Amino acid sequence: MSEDNRATVQGMYNAFGRGDIATVLAALDPEVEWWEAENFIYADGNPYVGPQAVLQGVFARIGAEWEGFSVSPKEVLDAGDTVVGRGYYSGKFRGTGRDVRAQFAHLFEFRDGKVVKFQQYTDTAQFRDATA
Repeated sequence: MSEDNRATVQGMYNAFGRGDIATVLAALDPEVEWWEAENFIYADGNPYVGPQAVLQGVFARIGAEWEGFSVSPKEVLDAGDTVVGRGYYSGKFRGTGRDVRAQFAHLFEFRDGKVVKFQQYTDTAQFRDATA
């Protein structure tokens, strides 16, 4: 099952890259807890509970506020019921025209094949500076 979890996360990254947010949301448990990094620009809604909250509080804001935003995983690691994604965010904040290229680590916790908890870690200072 853990290899299935790793494949699910890889599929989520691939879907996000295609703009297929419906597939990303379908991988989430109805009661998923989604945590943005402390002091991150979208942490104001932590925890986002449920796919609709993630869509409105995170993904819709990214789509509205960023040009060319991408999530580029370099590694997706199987740790049983937890999967770790490691890579880079990049994009240009529309309000300032400033770019970011920031490392990230994502922890995905699974139960019964669905993501029940997500935790993001990233360079929050880069995002703060880009949006200021």
